[in-house]
Amino acid sequence: MLRFGRPWARKLGRPSVQGIRFRMGLAMAAALLPILVLSGVQTQAEFRRQADDRRIDLQLAAERSATEAKARIDSTVVLLQALAPEAAGFYCEPRLTALVSRLDGLSALQRYSATGEPVCASRSSDSERPSAEVRSQDWYQRLRNGEDVVMVRAPDAPGSLIVAVRSERPLGAFQGAIAAVIPLTALQPDIQDPALPTGSQAALTDADGRVLVATDPSTFAIVDDKGATWTRRAQQGQAALFEARDARGRRHVYAGTNLAGRDLFVLLAAPTSGLLSWARLNPIGTFLLPLAAWLVAFLAVMLLSERIVIRWLVYLERVASIYAKGRFSVRPVQAEHAPAEIRTLARTLGALGETITTRDKALLDSLDEKDALMREIHHRVKNNLQIISSLLSMQQRAVTDPAARSALGDTRQRITALALIYRTLYQSEDIREADSRTFLTELVGQLIAGEAMRGPLVTSSVEADALIIDPDRLAPVALWLVEAVSNAQKHAFAGRGGDLKVRFKVAGDTSVLEVQDDGPGMGDRDSTGVGRTLMSAFAKQLRGQAEMLEAPGGGSIARLTFPTPEAPQAGHSTPPSRA
Repeated sequence: MLRFGRPWARKLGRPSVQGIRFRMGLAMAAALLPILVLSGVQTQAEFRRQADDRRIDLQLAAERSATEAKARIDSTVVLLQALAPEAAGFYCEPRLTALVSRLDGLSALQRYSATGEPVCASRSSDSERPSAEVRSQDWYQRLRNGEDVVMVRAPDAPGSLIVAVRSERPLGAFQGAIAAVIPLTALQPDIQDPALPTGSQAALTDADGRVLVATDPSTFAIVDDKGATWTRRAQQGQAALFEARDARGRRHVYAGTNLAGRDLFVLLAAPTSGLLSWARLNPIGTFLLPLAAWLVAFLAVMLLSERIVIRWLVYLERVASIYAKGRFSVRPVQAEHAPAEIRTLARTLGALGETITTRDKALLDSLDEKDALMREIHHRVKNNLQIISSLLSMQQRAVTDPAARSALGDTRQRITALALIYRTLYQSEDIREADSRTFLTELVGQLIAGEAMRGPLVTSSVEADALIIDPDRLAPVALWLVEAVSNAQKHAFAGRGGDLKVRFKVAGDTSVLEVQDDGPGMGDRDSTGVGRTLMSAFAKQLRGQAEMLEAPGGGSIARLTFPTPEAPQAGHSTPPSRA
């Protein structure tokens, strides 16, 4: 039974955009995208609604912050309207002076004639009196042209506000004006409203947007062009809500509203902090919840796909990798708990493993049978060659002609070498190849032993590197060695004996086989005989070269140089080389 651990401990193949995880994740993300789109639409609608609500809230907060100032201005206007018909005569000055002393927030009262000349005024310091010459001033001209109430900054006292009311005769003709001077400090808006954001500031402005009084003047030094247009919107009764930067570069949200007539306005400033400002906090909050829902749904789908699909594919991939290593005894039994499609795939994979196991067993049985048959064939061929060799040996003993006896002996040695090849093959673990070191040692020993009883003593030594070689190349090597040894026995050891050295060296791509004797040397050896011809033919069959050389210390060397045969691949024999 094959067990597996955490499904994410192994990845199904290499991570790639072509992987099933990426594609499934992309599909799930696309499937869940409408949730985000819907939340985006809802967020936009909610943002608009919240923006409208905030606009109203800030405007109301601006009005509440100037409640005291508005009440003071309204009461002053009512007082001036009440005094307008009676503010003349002998007792005018004492009466106005008494009113200023009894009422908080008033600095001076003064009555002007229809020609702009002062009629009477309360007793006060000159800095708090309205200008004696007012006929050319804008506020007085506005009253003269028909406006009922005018409020402007005092030209001669920048820290004061003039509130003037038009006075008329019974038939409506302009009779003059009565004006009151109010210190701007008394009109400072209140910013202690708990509904205001932390750090809020308030200011009173005139019709041109100039600040009359403010809790923090630097906050209302607006550098954007929006600060110059909000008063026009307020005069038209429209909501004035905008964002701008002050002279210090700080960003604020400004809300303005009309306070009195079209001359006085209150402006409220609330700090903003980028994406988490009051105007964006709630829309982001409404967007985070759908986004979190999208992420949870996406993760849930990915987790379920991991548990239902991916981990079983990983499990089957591991089973398939075990099959690829040649182990077909494993069966995906744990897939019985998987979904139906995965179970079907697992059963198919298990059936594939059983089929391969059955086929491999049949192939192995067939190979064993083939191997046994080949060994039997090699054995029979070896026996037949030995019979032929024995027959030639009997015939050799019956022949009296020396040349014929020599020819039969040479043929018998060649047949003996071929018989040794077949014996080596059927005795080896793999009948398709043999070890050159073992074969050469045994062949040289057999050749020397075959002639030991017929002449002087010949000693031999074999130095051979190990090389696995196939029968197609082993046969020409063996036959070349037979001819070289026979040549040495006939010419170097005849009547005297000697020492025979056989060396086989593998040097990379080239192999060298040498047969060295200690005889008299090359002398008058025939280079055109049958033996030399066969040696050249065997060398060509190996795509090599045969040569005869003088040994450095005396004697001769027969050398065969040929390309090193490649080792056969597992399960395949090396194809024979063709000359």
